[in-house]
Amino acid sequence: MCVDCKCGQPVAAAIEAPRHLELGQRLLAHNDAQAAANREHFAAAGVRVINLLSSPGSGKTALLERLALELAPISAARHPMAVIVGDLATDNDARRLRAAGVPALQITTGQACHLEAEMVHRALHDLDHLGHPLAGLEVLVIENVGNLVCPAAFDLGESQRVVLLSVTEGEDKPLKYPATFHSADVVVISKSDLAEACGFDAPLARRHVARVAPQARIVTVSARTGEGITELLAALSMERVPVAG
Repeated sequence: MCVDCKCGQPVAAAIEAPRHLELGQRLLAHNDAQAAANREHFAAAGVRVINLLSSPGSGKTALLERLALELAPISAARHPMAVIVGDLATDNDARRLRAAGVPALQITTGQACHLEAEMVHRALHDLDHLGHPLAGLEVLVIENVGNLVCPAAFDLGESQRVVLLSVTEGEDKPLKYPATFHSADVVVISKSDLAEACGFDAPLARRHVARVAPQARIVTVSARTGEGITELLAALSMERVPVAG
């Protein structure tokens, strides 16, 4: 699909590996420089940035909709959360999030199977033009392109990297895609309300996560029932304003 990882390319293309490696190194070096600039920009604005990764259909958007319901404005001047959404096509997820009251901007990548730091940099200007500058946010979530391979290599300038593992995917995904899970600060086991129906072995999944990402905090959640949402908010250092009553 993309020229960086050569996914979908014939095996014969591997004979040019040294040339491709050199190009990949230059691309990553450029990306890392922009990511460092992004990180400085985020820090200056006092905004925490979460890079959210997973395979397609694991529940990223549904989880963000649930978080939007749980969060109340932390102050009168700042919005608790905005989202930059990456997808190959359509703006479906951004429209869903805006309907949930979340400022959301879509990045349509075409054939690129990941977001890059430069894309995020440009999106920040677009958010500003839409009336949502960084200075008005507490947290910016980058909902990355659904993929457990390519996005792992690209630093976006985030404060935290969060990886979702849906119970519908099975327990072995951390072993099959170790680079993505190894980079995680938090691993979210999502769709927990479907675990019994799927025969999901939660202790085994946790052992697999711990094997490849011993540093990661593991949180089990259900966007539908609300299970684990309070623990997830704490793991993401996001505040939950109690309902008066």
